[in-house]
Amino acid sequence: MSNYSNVYNEHDEISQAIMAGERALESLQEADVALAGASTWGLFDIFGGNFLSGMLKHSRIKDAHYHLENAKRDLLVFQDEYADVRGMNALDLGIGDFLTVADFLFDGLIADIFVQSKIEDARKSVRTAIDGVRDALWRLNERASQL
Repeated sequence: MSNYSNVYNEHDEISQAIMAGERALESLQEADVALAGASTWGLFDIFGGNFLSGMLKHSRIKDAHYHLENAKRDLLVFQDEYADVRGMNALDLGIGDFLTVADFLFDGLIADIFVQSKIEDARKSVRTAIDGVRDALWRLNERASQL
């Protein structure tokens, strides 16, 4: 006699993975929006900004960091849920480490340009992750439609 709690339910596993993927996608999109704001204020800061623009840039960087941390957590959950679905290839989102920016100790054009470069690198990383999650969700939805 089998124990029902140990029975693999493909439909449930796929549903859980899809929900986790949608959460990860939402978190990544929020991070992308926050990074876009940081980038805008960063450019303004480089090209004639003042104390206020610097403070706004740092505020947006802090927001972006918060959203990136949420995205990292949600991506880990998604990878775990995705791995629970039998027969799916390993999930490789092609993402590196997310950005942690803190240039509060630095000031001046060189530091601003460096931070702007890091913000843009993070945006590229986030967009790569968004594309990877969308692709994985598409595969999961295809699999679900075949059940």
